Amino acid sequence: MSVNQRVGAGKPGTSGSGQDSPEEKSGLRKIVAASMVGTIVEWYEFFLYATAASLVFGKFFFPNAGSELDGIIAAFLTYAVGFIARPLGGIVFGQIGDRLGRKHTLQVTIILVGAATFLMGCLPGFNSIGYWAPALLVVLRFIQGFAVGGEWGGAVLLVAEHSPNKTRGFWSSWPQAAVPVGNLLATLVLLTMSWILPAEQFLGWGWRVAFWLSAIIVVIGYYIRTHVSEAPIFLEARAQVEAEKAISYGVMEVVRKYPKGILGAMGLRFAENILYYTIVSFSIVYLVTVHQYNTSQLLLALLLAHVVHFLVIPQVGRLSDRFGRKPVYLAGAVLGSTWAFFAFPMFDTLNPVVIVAAITIGLCFHALMYAGQPAIMAEMFPTRMRYSGVSLGYQVTSILAGSMAPIIATALLQQYKSWLPVAFYLVIACAITVVAVVTLKETRGISLREVDAEDARKHGLEPARVAG
Repeated sequence: MSVNQRVGAGKPGTSGSGQDSPEEKSGLRKIVAASMVGTIVEWYEFFLYATAASLVFGKFFFPNAGSELDGIIAAFLTYAVGFIARPLGGIVFGQIGDRLGRKHTLQVTIILVGAATFLMGCLPGFNSIGYWAPALLVVLRFIQGFAVGGEWGGAVLLVAEHSPNKTRGFWSSWPQAAVPVGNLLATLVLLTMSWILPAEQFLGWGWRVAFWLSAIIVVIGYYIRTHVSEAPIFLEARAQVEAEKAISYGVMEVVRKYPKGILGAMGLRFAENILYYTIVSFSIVYLVTVHQYNTSQLLLALLLAHVVHFLVIPQVGRLSDRFGRKPVYLAGAVLGSTWAFFAFPMFDTLNPVVIVAAITIGLCFHALMYAGQPAIMAEMFPTRMRYSGVSLGYQVTSILAGSMAPIIATALLQQYKSWLPVAFYLVIACAITVVAVVTLKETRGISLREVDAEDARKHGLEPARVAG
């Protein structure tokens, strides 16, 4: 029996029982694995690129930048190109995913992400081909960001739309847990390469191996994604759109009909995204520049914290199923606003155990928001435009929040010579998310078919017909 037949029979994601049979759990695990691999590739590449930009790319692609620091800045500007491309990818792949399906879209995005990452490891340097080297790096980085912009929405919706109503928070949190797994793999590869190779060899060719290894995950991920099926609720919505030409879908439709939903999704994302980048990026800047802390020890601290982050995220997903989406998310936003006030004094101790504890606590606060995002956002939009809605809310905010957070925090530290302004920056971000959470309605346990039916009533459409 196929996954689609199994899900259609028991109707996970649509029934009110929320009871996961062994057969349902087996099928869901396959879908979760298919969703997670793309996220692992995405965050493996993220951490890898950021590290390579600070260690290698400045000298390799921008040797004539004036100074070493100028070269690093130029390399980080190419990194920012990926953030700019993400909303565009979200729009394009959101439209395709709402029209043709989540599965095939995810097969395309994982190939694009993997190919761009692999080719980065093949690029010649400035000394070989001149300005073509940084130009090609920018092109590949844009392709990465473009593909990643469509990856997240499809990955989480593939799980959310297959999940039983009462356990959607738990199952759809697993793609989120893939984030620390990707960071873990990148950290392990970088640490291993730096341990077994002399510095000259690592800078000369060793860094390329880390980029080439992404191909292994891509091949595995693509294979897994060929063996899953679309959720029945999506197939019904697609059939409805095809049968009734007056019914629209995708990006423009969600902007017209659900602007409040997009703004709500952006508000949810705002503090979570800023908190995460403050923890994993600015913490390193603070410890290295203020205290000249050992970089290898920082990588190990992040590695340990990411292990805990991975273990905590699915459990927080369970909490959102039990106590509701809003209370758990609200707890994360409130606790997140307090993190900097005790974390930076903990950093100032320079005690490795205390530093690991500070980072780990921050990532646990982050998990209270991050774990529930797929379920909450999936429950905010009807199926015919869900991919576009969640992609817009998620990816546009990454420019306004996450990509700017380390820059703003570093500028505040430079201007005021203190971490206190950074702490108040986090408070403001969390206050925005608190307002967003309070204004949302609680959707724990809701049927996605109820969301579609409400959309049909609101806009005078014929409800989607239930297959079989």
